[in-house]
Amino acid sequence: MTPAKLFSLIQYPIPHHLLSRLVGFLAECRVAWLKNALVRAFIKVFEVDMREAAEPDPTAYATFNDFFTRALKPEARPLGEGLLCPADGNISQFGPIEADRLLQAKGHRFSVVDLLGGDAEAARRYSGGSYANVYLSPKDYHRVHMPLAGTLTEMVYVPGRLFSVNAATTDHVPNLSSSLGT
Repeated sequence: MTPAKLFSLIQYPIPHHLLSRLVGFLAECRVAWLKNALVRAFIKVFEVDMREAAEPDPTAYATFNDFFTRALKPEARPLGEGLLCPADGNISQFGPIEADRLLQAKGHRFSVVDLLGGDAEAARRYSGGSYANVYLSPKDYHRVHMPLAGTLTEMVYVPGRLFSVNAATTDHVPNLSSSLGT
């Protein structure tokens, strides 16, 4: 068994929502010594380039979450020509939406209906369209941008299991990006 497969299997028995609440508590913690230790460790482990940050001092952030979603200097991500990505990261998959299915990784496909929390009408609007999966690694800048004016009109909560979305997990957990997460 490969280490990647073992890593993905270990995630099944973990109490996902309890772990998520614990991480959420730590992410919003305002205890300076703990928050600063978490931020510094994260920067070191994931090699975060703080020179791009609008506020390069790791201790200046009120919470870990503020650091994680930090603003960048205006010149850090200039608009270029051609296809613009709305977030840092790597495009892991892209292509046409065929028969309500998107490719996750290694041949795993999932349903657009599942991705949209079971909303078949919303899924129909994307029929025949295209998709791109952008993977944000921990060191990547975690904000989404639009090169055009726009307004967020809806957010959808999709219940389900909470797995890591790193390459090892996406390769071995079917339906990872859907509400099934089986």
